[in-house]
Amino acid sequence: MKYLVVGLGNIGAEYELTRHNIGFLTLDRLADQKGVTFEMGRLAYHAECKHKGRTIHLIKPTTYMNLSGKAMKYWMQELKIPKENVLVIVDDLALPFGKLRMRAKGSSAGHNGLKNIEDLTGGQNYPRLKFGIGDDFGKGQQVDYVLSKFTQQEFDELPFAMDKAIEMIYGFCTIGITRTMNEHND
Repeated sequence: MKYLVVGLGNIGAEYELTRHNIGFLTLDRLADQKGVTFEMGRLAYHAECKHKGRTIHLIKPTTYMNLSGKAMKYWMQELKIPKENVLVIVDDLALPFGKLRMRAKGSSAGHNGLKNIEDLTGGQNYPRLKFGIGDDFGKGQQVDYVLSKFTQQEFDELPFAMDKAIEMIYGFCTIGITRTMNEHND
């Protein structure tokens, strides 16, 4: 069985440790733990690893956040992976920092990366793992907030939340989305 895990983020050093890049950061941690490295591919950095007999393809789109669907669609077609075997890792303002929630489908909730995925892959029916980044910003400051770096306290707590996210990714690929949601969603 093959799976595609899409970490959303923006390329470039200025975005590297920002809240909006939690998808990239989580996949970097997973790749480090598996001892694999990302290589430049078409529209995305790509790495491949194995877990309990499953082949997991990891991509970090190089299209910038708002065009993430272009990379996801290309890699789904290139690897012949059906949408139900694709998991998108995305930052979520509506969840407290570090809270994780897996969903089989859902709206973009105003997230431009998810909107583009919906537009290019045919709707909202794709699994996603929402990673809470909190909402500690003033009126009109949303863009600045998501593109800002984590506080020191958040940065210290980040590895624990990312490890739980990785556990949920493995669950998605082995025991399926329903059991993973039942075991991990609060």
